[in-house]
Amino acid sequence: MSPITILSIIIVYFGVLILISRIVSRNDSSNDTFFKANKNSKWYLVAFGMIGTALSGVTFISVPGEVGAPSGEQFKYFQFILGNALGFIIIAKVLLPLYYRLNLTSIYGYIEGRLGTYSYKTSAMIFLISRTIGSAFRLYLVVIVLQRYVFDAFGVPFWVTVLISLLLIFAYTYKGGLKTIIITDSLQTFFLVSSVFFTIYFICDSLNLSLPQAFETVKQSNYSKIFFFEDFIGSRFHFVKQVVGGMFVTIAMVGLDQDLMQKNLSCKNIGEAQKNMFTFTGTFVVINLFFLGVGALLYIYASQNGIAVPMVDGKSRTDLLFPEIAFHHLTLIPGVVFLLGLTAATFATTDSALTALTTSFCVDFLNMDKPENAANTHNERTRHFVHISFSLLMFLVIVVFNAINDASVVSMIFKIASYTYGPLLGLYSFGLFMKKLTVKDKLVPLVCIASPLITLYLSLNSATFFGSYVFDNELIVVNAAITFVLLLCISKRVKY
Repeated sequence: MSPITILSIIIVYFGVLILISRIVSRNDSSNDTFFKANKNSKWYLVAFGMIGTALSGVTFISVPGEVGAPSGEQFKYFQFILGNALGFIIIAKVLLPLYYRLNLTSIYGYIEGRLGTYSYKTSAMIFLISRTIGSAFRLYLVVIVLQRYVFDAFGVPFWVTVLISLLLIFAYTYKGGLKTIIITDSLQTFFLVSSVFFTIYFICDSLNLSLPQAFETVKQSNYSKIFFFEDFIGSRFHFVKQVVGGMFVTIAMVGLDQDLMQKNLSCKNIGEAQKNMFTFTGTFVVINLFFLGVGALLYIYASQNGIAVPMVDGKSRTDLLFPEIAFHHLTLIPGVVFLLGLTAATFATTDSALTALTTSFCVDFLNMDKPENAANTHNERTRHFVHISFSLLMFLVIVVFNAINDASVVSMIFKIASYTYGPLLGLYSFGLFMKKLTVKDKLVPLVCIASPLITLYLSLNSATFFGSYVFDNELIVVNAAITFVLLLCISKRVKY
């Protein structure tokens, strides 16, 4: 595929999204539409669209790439996905009923009523920092692909590519917000899911394999091991670590995250929201299994055709194997399919994140949902300004990531960002399970700073403290537990 062909497809793709946005928000661009989609979203559209938001471009290129990584990951990631599924079920049965009962616009409103204003603002700030860094990182990884295979050919600087990407997202989200995203994310998820199945078909065709033969080939390959029960102490891949970590990461980073919960809260009632979550969970598990299958087939194809994993700055980059094969070794149509899938996965995540960040700031810090502020004629203009500001902030974060230009440092930043969800998990756990206690509200920000730092220290020295034990995703449980204990230390009896 030539860079001009790729660029033409991207232009047409975003033209369609902007057209949809204009139609959806033509008659109503109010804050109620932007924040809650007028609480009239169809549960099946929300469930389908959430797949694209949950997967992201990182999943699209990194999960298949990791299947053949030198560390021997194979299908290890599926253990984590099983943990995710358990987490989604807990969210549907525990957190969603809570949010609907309180009729929340921002889910952090629960913390305000339960623990106090400082706790509430701290929870919202944790989300703003974590989601900004995480979404910027996801977009950064995919912009690198677009820069390498498209914009370098035109001599376009990296920062211009980032700015164009964010301007396109802003163009179709700033008016309709969540109402627009429910529709556009469903379209983007369609492209994402289709690209997975079509990629499997095209690679199987190139390898002269039928689908049953492909399944057997993957099963017999060196890439298909799913369950790892060896070396609980020293291995990051152990089944228990992956499942437990996957479950609590999901509860914290989905159930306590304004982004994905905002879509659930746009459904008419709790019954439809739960149907959405259960449907989404089953589809999410199946789609991720197919992603892993794509990874195995990519490595089998690369092996048979003498294709090496791309190198960047002298380092092997497994996340570039998928685009390398799609753009340079398959025919035009598979390349188009890959491009649509990658673009859909990336922008379905980023547009949703920008909308959630705007909602959280407007509701949690500007109090736009308060009855006394509802009639303010400047609210909509202020919301536009906040939306622009978060777009610019994400632009700056991505430019900083690129300036660092060190994959290990960037990965550490992303990992530290996920640590910040540990205090959220601890705060909500304390609120839900310690009903006779509250906290000294002004000390909560200090607790939420201390717990990730203590967690990071334990992680870096785990071999010394815990007899060679190696942490992985279950570290968020440690983070939440430390937060919980510190909250107990500053707790007091509830006064009735």
